Amino acid sequence: MFPRKLAAAAAAAAAARAGPRGGGLLAVLANQCRFVTGLRVRRAQQIAQLYGRLYSDSARRVLLGRLWRRLRGRAGHASAMMAALAGVFVWDEERIQEEELQRSIDEMRRLEEMSTMFQSSGVDRHPPEPKPQTEGSEDSGAKAQPWEMVMEKKHFKLWRRPITGTPLYQYRVFGTYTDVTPRQFFNVQLDTEYRKKWDALVIKLEVIERDMVSGSEVLHWVTHFPYPMYSRDYVYVRRYSVDQENNVMVLVSRAVEHPSVPESPEFVRVRSYESQMVIRPHKSFDENGFDYLLTYSDNPQTVFPRYCVSWMVSSGMPDFLEKLHMATLKAKNMEIKVKDYMSSKPLEIGGEAKASSPSSERKSESSCGPARIEA
Repeated sequence: MFPRKLAAAAAAAAAARAGPRGGGLLAVLANQCRFVTGLRVRRAQQIAQLYGRLYSDSARRVLLGRLWRRLRGRAGHASAMMAALAGVFVWDEERIQEEELQRSIDEMRRLEEMSTMFQSSGVDRHPPEPKPQTEGSEDSGAKAQPWEMVMEKKHFKLWRRPITGTPLYQYRVFGTYTDVTPRQFFNVQLDTEYRKKWDALVIKLEVIERDMVSGSEVLHWVTHFPYPMYSRDYVYVRRYSVDQENNVMVLVSRAVEHPSVPESPEFVRVRSYESQMVIRPHKSFDENGFDYLLTYSDNPQTVFPRYCVSWMVSSGMPDFLEKLHMATLKAKNMEIKVKDYMSSKPLEIGGEAKASSPSSERKSESSCGPARIEA
């Protein structure tokens, strides 16, 4: 409907500029634009309904994925419209790529190098203020802004920096745990069923679709916010990867739109959200001790000033990390059974979620997902 309205508005504006003489001709033009646009929208709807009857869900995904790739270079809105009308999530545009995982790992490596330099000079274990990110980093709008120390505790340091052009901050935590293993910490973050038990703020958390090509997953997460604010809901894609050779784990997530999770009047939809966590074992995945780097930002859609939102996040993040740590200790002590995500492929976990079919034109990538902090 938007192209139709835009065409009508443009024609009406042109008619107003043209005056009485040109009004009749431009009125005819406006009517013609509305007619042609209406025909195209109805035709797209008919095509979507036809393919819905003729093809299975998996076949329709492959077909629409090909159409998306073919049309996006010439008429980007047309492919998006067809996907929306057919109710299909197009993985080719939304899956988390290897490059996103690698950027997070590279950032962890830079901090480790800085930490090593300062440690050799007799300074504490944790790194100093992180340097601004280089070109190609995950947040180009904030890359030139300096990091500001917000909090320093025994086991972690917290920085923030303003995101240019917005009233928001990006946050970064560099921390260490020595009483749990990287595998346990990693599994606790990924296990959605266990999260519902240890995090009282969770109202709903479930995987709604998985990508067979990359192992990326789409999740719907509903969480309580401080009274009197409405609860927030997130729809996001996540991907996880374990690199045994380089002794590192990474979890990446970011907000997406999914046709099966429309916006609800009961919650406020958070549409801007990113989280990356990298875990580096001190020795091995199954021995106590590791460092982690968590980078996080979202727009909670509040009317409070930036300093209020910053205070809520800065005070809430240590509380979340402590709850996550305690949940990991319980899992370590076998009080709670947690799935082992390192031993299972993403598509083998939680078979209730809908898995999309891979395109025949792509090869399978290594099994790899996030850390609101979602973790």
